[in-house]
Amino acid sequence: MNKTLRIGLVTIIVAFMLAIMPLPDWMVEFRPDWVTLVLIYWAMALPTRIGVTMAWLAGLLLDVSYGTLMGQHAIGMVLVIYVIHLQHQRLRVASLLQQAIVIFFLLLLKQLLTLWVNGMLGHAPDSWTYFMPTITSTLLWPWVYLILRDLRRKFDEEKHYQY
Repeated sequence: MNKTLRIGLVTIIVAFMLAIMPLPDWMVEFRPDWVTLVLIYWAMALPTRIGVTMAWLAGLLLDVSYGTLMGQHAIGMVLVIYVIHLQHQRLRVASLLQQAIVIFFLLLLKQLLTLWVNGMLGHAPDSWTYFMPTITSTLLWPWVYLILRDLRRKFDEEKHYQY
C-alpha cells in the first residue's frame, strides 16, 4: 500500500471521528458531512482506488454509528461517488467554486434520499434545518479540498522527487 493511499485511509478515519464527535445541541444540525466530503476528494484524486465499494462500506459504518436504517447512508454515498467517478476528470480541472456547486447538488441529492427513507419510516424532520449539513459541507469544501490536496502532494512529493 503506497503512502498516498495510506494517508487517504487515515483521513477517512479522521472524517469518521469528526462525524461521531459529540457536539452541543445547537450545533448538531450544522454538522458537515465529513465522511462524504473526504470520500469525494479521494474519489476525484484516486479514482482507481477509492470507489463505490469504499463508499458502500463507509455508508454502512455511518449507518451503524448513527443507528439509522442499514443502507440508508450507504446508498446515498454510492450514488454520490458514482457520479463523482463519472465526472472526476471534469471536476479535477474545475474551479473550487464550480466544484462546490456540483458537490452542493450531490449532497442535496443524498440528503433528499435519506429524507425520503426517513419519511417512509415515519421519522420526517420537522424543520428546514435538516438541510443545513448540505450547506455547511458545501461551504467547507474548498478548505477540505485544499488541506487534502496539500497532504496528498506532500506524500507524493517524497515518492516522485527522490534522487
